[in-house]
Amino acid sequence: MIYAVIDTNIIVSALLARNEDSPTVQIIKKLFAGEVIPLYSVKIMSEYHQVLRRAKFSFSESAINKMLGEIEQKGILVNPSESNEILPDMKDLPFYEVVLEKQSDGAYLVTGNIKHFPLKPFIVTAKQILDIIK
Repeated sequence: MIYAVIDTNIIVSALLARNEDSPTVQIIKKLFAGEVIPLYSVKIMSEYHQVLRRAKFSFSESAINKMLGEIEQKGILVNPSESNEILPDMKDLPFYEVVLEKQSDGAYLVTGNIKHFPLKPFIVTAKQILDIIK
């Protein structure tokens, strides 16, 4: 079992994927199976709700509700401390602050945008977290 903050781009990629073996789909499958415990905050859930409902994605409301319901049901709500970190894209700060808050639990931040975060061993791609799980 691994604790992970799942960046929105991982969820979007998984929902758009046509290949069931893609790393993003595998992460979501592991989340649904309880092998990956998602960590989230109120700000992260708000972003998930907003981004997944963008018209350009055309995700069904049932798919969105199923995904977000699993995250809330299987995940852990975290109220992170402010880090005052400056990131290339400050919209990523809530994800970074949650993973920092849970470092004592060995948490990871899984993202498709590694360059948006400081170079840290706990910030990984979907492929990297799958390798860590193995």
